[in-house]
Amino acid sequence: MLRFHRKSKGFTLIELMIVVAIIGILAAIAIPRFANLIDRAREARTQGNLGSIRSAMAIFYGSMEGAWPATIAALVPDNLDAIPGVLLPAAMHSQTGNGDNTEATVAGDTGNWFYNAAAAIGGVVNVNCTHPASGGELVNTW
Repeated sequence: MLRFHRKSKGFTLIELMIVVAIIGILAAIAIPRFANLIDRAREARTQGNLGSIRSAMAIFYGSMEGAWPATIAALVPDNLDAIPGVLLPAAMHSQTGNGDNTEATVAGDTGNWFYNAAAAIGGVVNVNCTHPASGGELVNTW
């Protein structure tokens, strides 16, 4: 009796199902991890811009012999080329661009810069936001 042996070429259905399951598990882990990547990038850019403004204010303070600027706009053009924008996740605010909020009465949740030249400690600029960042800390305490 002759037996014919068939050579198998390709994958079985079980092997394909295992591969699909592995890809599904990897996707389930990776997608939530990278879902808020854009929001974290916006927050990091705003933190960097905030550091630039604070440095420019310190330079202004030193060059003016102990006087803080009246507004953030006073830093342009000697200390900053332009006032950088505040970029926060859209879920926090409608992006209104560069805020030059200089009065304590406008403190709220606009998502712009908040600077009060009349504050007792002087020279403090924050992001006018009460939302937590993706890392959990409050945005206005950066």
